[in-house]
Amino acid sequence: MNKNLSRRNFIKPLAIAGITMPFANRGFFQPQEKGKRIGIIGLDTSHSVAFTKSLNSSTANPVYDGFKIVAAYPQGSRDILSSTERIPGYTEDVKKLGVEIVSSIQELLSKVDYVLLETNDGRLHLEQAIEVFKSGKTTFIDKPIAASLQDAKAIFMEAEKYQVPVFSASSLRFTTGMQEIKNGKIGAVLGADTYSPMKFEKTHPDLFWYGIHGVEMLFTVMGTGCVSVQRSISENEEVCTGIWSDGRIGTFRGLKAGKQDYGGTAFGKSGILPLGPYNGYDPLLAQIISFFKSGISPVDKAETLEIFAFMEAADKSKKKHGARIKLQS
Repeated sequence: MNKNLSRRNFIKPLAIAGITMPFANRGFFQPQEKGKRIGIIGLDTSHSVAFTKSLNSSTANPVYDGFKIVAAYPQGSRDILSSTERIPGYTEDVKKLGVEIVSSIQELLSKVDYVLLETNDGRLHLEQAIEVFKSGKTTFIDKPIAASLQDAKAIFMEAEKYQVPVFSASSLRFTTGMQEIKNGKIGAVLGADTYSPMKFEKTHPDLFWYGIHGVEMLFTVMGTGCVSVQRSISENEEVCTGIWSDGRIGTFRGLKAGKQDYGGTAFGKSGILPLGPYNGYDPLLAQIISFFKSGISPVDKAETLEIFAFMEAADKSKKKHGARIKLQS
């Protein structure tokens, strides 16, 4: 090469030939440091794009410690149109952020150190998770961890079998107010009311698709120990009332009409604190990166399983016209 060939003169022929160098100065296509490479399974959810934008940005938050998403397997939901129709667009979105698109989970696993299982369809999570667990790679599974309590239990059993750290959570778990409550700002929590939009997907039990956000907020502040749930239904909203073993009462309100938002109120021994507003995915992503580094889940599996027991019991209450249903252990 001519030593006098300038960078501009070198790039110009490439541009003429139709070869572009997007993000060349942003480091997106530089080899990623081994040990901080993340792979995504499922480009059928906006979460995949949001996480990639946060991690792969040239101005990524220092708390992410250089972790980046380097590869993605697009296939997620197979028969949920609202999810499958997103895949082509979201695939292009992450490619622009320097993510390599691969043709199988096995190919993905050969290129990454950690996995974000983002497939929108909870019915597929067990089979996909087992494939990942066999590789020994620490895994975050987005909500819902599964489409049934039985599959949720099976995922944790398989994780233990292969000794793989795993956790699942809604981003609403880390919304404004949660940490203050956990740090004792209002003393012991005596009860809580939460709310979130309640959209339905026929392939999943009612609360699993969207109601899970508000239910997870409820359990984040109340903790485990719920023994029964009763579900009341109207045209515009639904209310699921849980009774805890110590007599405390917690409610989740699913919004089907009117203003759609997330929030709630926690009632404590020494104060009352609002929950929210929702502050995006970054608080969850920070927890995921910390989990990848430590292998320690920020959410106890017993709490995750009780959330699913609550939602399944609420489904049974609906079928029994609002009867109070005991949670399965």
